[in-house]
Parts: sequence; structure tokens; C-alpha cells
Amino acid sequence: MSSTAALAAADARPDPRRWTALAILLVGAFLPPLDFFIVNVALPSIKSDLGASSAALQLVMSGYAVAYAVLLILGGRLGDLFGRRRIFLIGIAGFAAASALCGLAWSGPALVAGRLVQGVTAALLAPQALASIHYLFPPTEKPKALGFFGFMLGSASIVGQILGGLLIDGSALGWRAVFLVNLPIVALTIPAALAWLPESRSGTDSRLDFGGALLLAATLSALVVPVIEGRELGWPLWSFALIALAPALAFAFWRYEQRLVERGGNPLVHPHAFREPGLVRGLIATLLFYSMASFFLIFPMYEQFGLGFSAHAAGLAFLPFGAGFLIGSQFARFAAARFGALAASAGMGLTAINMVALAYLVRHHASFGVEPVLLVMGLGQGTAMPAMLRAVIDRVDPRWSGLASGLVNATLQIGAALSVAVIGGLFFSRLGAKVSLDSIGDAFSLSLGCIAAALVCGAVAIAGLRKRA
Repeated sequence: MSSTAALAAADARPDPRRWTALAILLVGAFLPPLDFFIVNVALPSIKSDLGASSAALQLVMSGYAVAYAVLLILGGRLGDLFGRRRIFLIGIAGFAAASALCGLAWSGPALVAGRLVQGVTAALLAPQALASIHYLFPPTEKPKALGFFGFMLGSASIVGQILGGLLIDGSALGWRAVFLVNLPIVALTIPAALAWLPESRSGTDSRLDFGGALLLAATLSALVVPVIEGRELGWPLWSFALIALAPALAFAFWRYEQRLVERGGNPLVHPHAFREPGLVRGLIATLLFYSMASFFLIFPMYEQFGLGFSAHAAGLAFLPFGAGFLIGSQFARFAAARFGALAASAGMGLTAINMVALAYLVRHHASFGVEPVLLVMGLGQGTAMPAMLRAVIDRVDPRWSGLASGLVNATLQIGAALSVAVIGGLFFSRLGAKVSLDSIGDAFSLSLGCIAAALVCGAVAIAGLRKRA
């Protein structure tokens, strides 16, 4: 029996090979978001060492984010067509090569080029983990596997903040260590994947929808590029023109995919997948869920510029949130099994309530109570993420699991980009030029209220989703 057939025939009996494969896949889920967040603390060192301009520093962040978000759905579909193990190996090898280029960069443009390649290869790597979990694990084991996946995905933002400061301060390599640390991880992961990661794919048609891929990339670029770059450049006219063009490109892409199905072709995003009730609503909830991305931008700024914390101390301030996330992610599989999507809704609601509580503490300059609030906030996030992933990924037929994985990951990244641009922009606009404890506290608390509102909307959107028959 082929490995694909064996996976398709997987039953509920415990199989340690599945969990070994999961451990390998989780590395692929963890590295891409880690490298998005870990660079935040390295930007001042990069600027002083390479003499990089402000525009180059912005591209170090946004170039990675744009390439990653735009190509995630394509990366998931490539795994469906050509084999998830194969694309995983190509992606992680390319990610290591790009990390080496970033770590050895001799100038700002060289670093930007390395980050663009990192984003492309991360888009190949990341979707294979969630798609393979959907394919590898029977229903009795899938909640636990998704719990581990959700924890790794969510903890990347926390680990990135803490690890970045430790590597820069504690390594002779300085900022280069935040990129080169990927190399030993990949060196261990590739042999393990070759030995223990089984192959899986969907169907035998290996023709790729190049027209759909180009139209989708154009659609997402028209949305994501101006959102990320617009505020930094003062919202030039072209940024509004691209945003206005995005709906027309999205409609053209959808009609192209429908016509391709009518001709018997194999579309990049199969329209039939969206016939499953609740999928669109689940993706909307996913988009709103990652409004939390702006919190990881503005909280360290409040800690450093408002309270006078060092970068390292500001990173350590995330520890209560991380502890809560760890507890919540372990609880999530039981909550999701019993309550389904309501567990995700409750977790988002709990996070929103504590966002408001944190805003109250900040406005009143309270020195006590912040850590417990962060702990419960992390508990809500850790509960919500695995339950939400399960609710959304179960919307589709297993043959489209790579597509669903790409959709979920792309939605998370677009949500992060929108959140950082919109809520982050509101934060800086409210803050103004003169920074004081009162002004930054006011801007921070207002931003927390916006994040809480987005989470409440996401909780309403996902509540009541039933498991797919």
C-alpha cells in the first residue's frame, strides 16, 4: 500500500509514527511566524551596523510579510498537487538558504532580498503542517494534534520577542544571530523529515492553475501592499488606487476559477470548497482573531517608551501571556471536543474582556494587576486558536486540506497586516509627536479597545459553527 493510501486508511488506533511526523511538521509551522516577530527587536542593531535607511528597515519587515501572505494559498495548493512532504522539504531547505543570506547580508538591499526569499519559502513551508495534520490524524486524535499546532503557531510571537533580545545581547553575532539560529534547526529537521515524514497529496492531477495563481497574487498584493506600506509613506495616491482595484481583481479571479471548473480544469481555489456551510464565516472570524498582532507591536512600545523598560525587559513582560497561552492550548482540545466552535468564541470573548481590563489599568496607571490580566488574556488566546483552527479546517473535504490550510494561514497573515496597519496607525496618530506616559497610555488603551471590539465580532462570527458531516 502506498503512503498516501495508508494515510487515507488511517483509523483511530494510536500510531506513534503520526506523532513523530507531527513533531517535524510543527517545526515548519513555528519558523515562519517566529521570523516575522523576532526581527522587531533587531531593527535598531541592523540600522547601526549596516547603515540601512528607514525605507530598507521597513522593507525588511514588510517584504517578508507581503511575500508570505500573498503566496500562502499557492503554497498550500502546491502541496495538494505535488505532495506535501516534497513541498515541505523544498520550503524548509529554501528557508534555510534565505536565512543564511540574511545572516550574512553585507548591506541593506542584500538583507531585503534575503527577506523576500524567506517570505516566498515560508509560504511553501507553513501550509504543509496544517494540511498534513488534517490528512494524517483520525477524528479522535485530531483535536490534540491541532492543540499542539495552535500552541506552536501562537507561541511564535511570544518566543520571537523574548528570544530576539536574548540572541542580540548574548551572542557575538549580534543581530545576525536571529537569522542564523534557523540553520541548526533546519539541519536537524531535514533528515528527520526524510526518514519519518510520510507523503500525502490530493488526487493525481498535477497541473497547476498558473492563471489563477497570478490573479490571486495580484488580488492579495493590491490589498496587502498598500496596507503595509501606505502609512509609512504617508498614504500616497497609488495606495488608495490599489485598494480600490482589489475587489475587481478578486471578482476576476473568482470568475476565472469558475470557468476553469466548467472546462474540467483543476483550479487553485476550488469554488466547490466554499459550498460548505460556515467556511466563509469561519474565515472572517480567523481574520478578526489576528487583530491581536497589533498588540505585539504596541505593548512593547508602551513598556519601553511609557514605562522606561529595556528591550529585554519588555520582551520578558510577555511571560505571563505565554504561560496563559500554554495552559489554554492544553485545555483547548477538551473544550473543542465538547463545545466545538463555542470554545473558540468563548476564548476570544475572554481575551476581549481582559483587553478592556488592561486598558482600564493603563489609563489609571495601575502598577498591580497587569500580570494576572496578561495571564488570563493568554489563556483566552490559547483556548481560542486550536478550537478556531479545527472549526475552520473541518469545513472542507480532506482532498482540499492544503487549500484550506493555505486559506487559514493567508487569512491570519492578512489579518495581522490589516491589524498592524489600521490599529497600529491609530496608535501612532493618537500618540502624536510628544511622547509622555499619559499620551502613550491614552493611545495604548484606545488601541486595546479596538482590538477587543474586533475579537468580539470574531467571537460572534464563529459561534454556532457545526462540525462538517
